[in-house]
Amino acid sequence: MELVIVGSIGYDDIETPVGSGSDILGGSAVHSAVSAAFHLPRTPDGTFRVGMVAPIGDDFMEKHQLLLENVGIDFSGVSKLSGKTFRWSGKYEGSMENVETISTEVNVLGEFNPDIPTQWSSPSVLFCANTHPSSQVSVLDQCPESEITAIDTFMLWIETEFEQLSLALRKADLAILNEEEVCAISGEEVFTKAIQPILSGECLHGGVSAGNGPRGLVIKRGSSGVFAHLPCGIIALPAFPVTEAVDPTGCGDSFAGALLANISGRKGVLNDIESMRTSLIHAIVTSSFTIEGLGSNKLQSLERGLYHARMDAYRRMVGL
Repeated sequence: MELVIVGSIGYDDIETPVGSGSDILGGSAVHSAVSAAFHLPRTPDGTFRVGMVAPIGDDFMEKHQLLLENVGIDFSGVSKLSGKTFRWSGKYEGSMENVETISTEVNVLGEFNPDIPTQWSSPSVLFCANTHPSSQVSVLDQCPESEITAIDTFMLWIETEFEQLSLALRKADLAILNEEEVCAISGEEVFTKAIQPILSGECLHGGVSAGNGPRGLVIKRGSSGVFAHLPCGIIALPAFPVTEAVDPTGCGDSFAGALLANISGRKGVLNDIESMRTSLIHAIVTSSFTIEGLGSNKLQSLERGLYHARMDAYRRMVGL
């Protein structure tokens, strides 16, 4: 398997100023895998290149499994557990920069212990999407031969599971985090000051004596774009100016999925600044489509001609 994604599958109830929906297929694994599969479609002989590891409950709809398989995601790593699928409800207002969480029902996600299929244990890229840090540590330990490992998180784990999160960050090659998370981890108010303490391990649990942090850090800054500090150097890119924003849910996950799909199969890519810049551009453009629909709906049916036209427009915009 080229890209293995471990995270959550859920149903979302979402309300935004311009749209709303219930039982929308969501979760960190779904958003990142749908995005990744757009860039890593099945081979001509039907072989999947993107595999998903996550739990679902008894209420998970078969039509959604078929949908995910049809877009190019191997569902065989998904575990069906007794109980209900993870559920989240949220509301966006105004500029949609922040979300109000109405409810979170952890359900089967709370009892899930990821078990990576043996045939997936040495992927080109392993992505620990937003899940409990102890699960991320377990996954990283199960796949020591992965060429590149990447990790995401969110504020709850920073506030409640910092020791385990620190361990996971030290084990990963690449951390893909938003600006608020980077500042929270480091204790700094300015994201540029937060980078070195994270990479050196200084601000992580145990400090520098416990080892370095991740090799690289990609900081998602929403409408302000992306800032990446990588072994190959520093890359800063603007966001694509979307005029029809509908739902920001999953944009960060789809960004990560596209980025990792584009570095898949390129051992040593973190040291290649041109390849990393191109991969980040793909991630920015892909996530710009995500925000134009509810959940991952826009990416599920995205036409390649439309995608490449926007890629060209973005390259002209940034002079590349």
